[in-house]
Amino acid sequence: MDNLQIIFDEAGQPVFAVLPWREYERLAKEDNEALLSDEEIYDRAKREESESFPIEVADHLLAGKNPIKVYREYRGMTQNELAAATHINSVYLSQIETGRRAGSIRTLASIAQALDVSLDDLMCPAN
Repeated sequence: MDNLQIIFDEAGQPVFAVLPWREYERLAKEDNEALLSDEEIYDRAKREESESFPIEVADHLLAGKNPIKVYREYRGMTQNELAAATHINSVYLSQIETGRRAGSIRTLASIAQALDVSLDDLMCPAN
């Protein structure tokens, strides 16, 4: 943000920030989205017609289970089926699922496509 101006008080402490209107609108929109009720969030998701997953999937992901394994099992696929669909070795897939190997971006993108999820959905949070 190049046009940010900070106004200081007599003690040299910042008291106001003046920023471009577009930046203000962007921040206000983010703030409003954070204040949405559960019902409004649900209604927005329904309008977007994106896939939703059962609570069990979310629970497994929140518990730190490998997202590839979680989505693979949710889709009813075996490791061998997913490996075949992505043209990778099933041992390599197993190593990715257990965290012994990271997998290249190309491999992860192929897995995401086979599981019909976004690449972001497969990213494990940093421990």
